[in-house]
Amino acid sequence: MTVFDVSSLEIKKARWPHEILLINLITNHILIFVGLFGLAKSYPLVMLVTPIVSFLVLGYILLRAKQSKAKQDPWFVFCHWQLCAKRSRWFIVMLVILLFIIMGLLASVGWDPHALKPGHYALGGVAILPTMLTVLALVVIESDAMHKAFLGRVPESFIQLYPNNQPKVRDHA
Repeated sequence: MTVFDVSSLEIKKARWPHEILLINLITNHILIFVGLFGLAKSYPLVMLVTPIVSFLVLGYILLRAKQSKAKQDPWFVFCHWQLCAKRSRWFIVMLVILLFIIMGLLASVGWDPHALKPGHYALGGVAILPTMLTVLALVVIESDAMHKAFLGRVPESFIQLYPNNQPKVRDHA
């Protein structure tokens, strides 16, 4: 495994995108979502808080990753922003699919959330399941990415994808 000689400041900067995504996943998609779910029967629009906040956070990650090269981030930091942006795009696709399914469910009852029947809730639960599994998988993957950033590692595919400006490396068995 290749370990890069990077400064503690570069390690801190490389962990930042993973921390942002983890905060979004754990705080927004788990804690806030569950807290707001209890209010959904009385105030259905409150459930829009989670996707709106998430799209804002994911948008920031994508913008910052795009600016990473222009801001002259060190190569190691740049690679970690690109890694996090790749995973953020994957999560955006999952959220968009979920939103279309939920919109379809609401359209089927004339946009009246109070007209939903138990079967609709079951279908909504089935629609939410892939997104919940994606959230859990991303929590594990991003936690590992933070640890790899701490150790000074970059995935081999990113070393090949962005070969320029590599810092001095040392190999570990």
